[in-house]
Amino acid sequence: MNIKIRHETSSDIQSIEAVTIAAFRDAPHTGHNEHLIVQGLRDAGVLTLSLIAEQNGQTIGHLAISPVALSDGKSGYFGLGPVSVLPDYQSSGIGSKLINHALEELKRMGALACVVLGEPAYYARFGVKADADLVLKGVPAEYFQVIKFTPHKTKSDVVYHSAFYIEG
Repeated sequence: MNIKIRHETSSDIQSIEAVTIAAFRDAPHTGHNEHLIVQGLRDAGVLTLSLIAEQNGQTIGHLAISPVALSDGKSGYFGLGPVSVLPDYQSSGIGSKLINHALEELKRMGALACVVLGEPAYYARFGVKADADLVLKGVPAEYFQVIKFTPHKTKSDVVYHSAFYIEG
């Protein structure tokens, strides 16, 4: 499977929305607002990374990265998600390619860490793990995870951008 990972362009916006809606259509534990989250992050100018997985010119996956706020004031933390892959391509490694690419870009950018809210069994393969010192209020600790790119400690509540709280 020949997959190209690249940054979004303005001509990708509609295909990103379509992929995101399709990817989460039958997913459990979702408010079906992921496409609104991506658009809200874009509109606010805080879409740090917006990566496309493309095959033969067709968008088949998308990943968003945006900054998160820490209660201790530390910067350099980013949130991964949403990650969207068309249903016909799910479980074929597209999401993993997007995530690995994004984490490498964050490291090159000098990010301190990346947090993710998601299934621990899936995200563990990327070196992501729960950290009792980082809390996303209202979420079971094992589902809120982090990968640190530098050795440092912080004890903080984490807050995602307001776009994550848009109702679908």
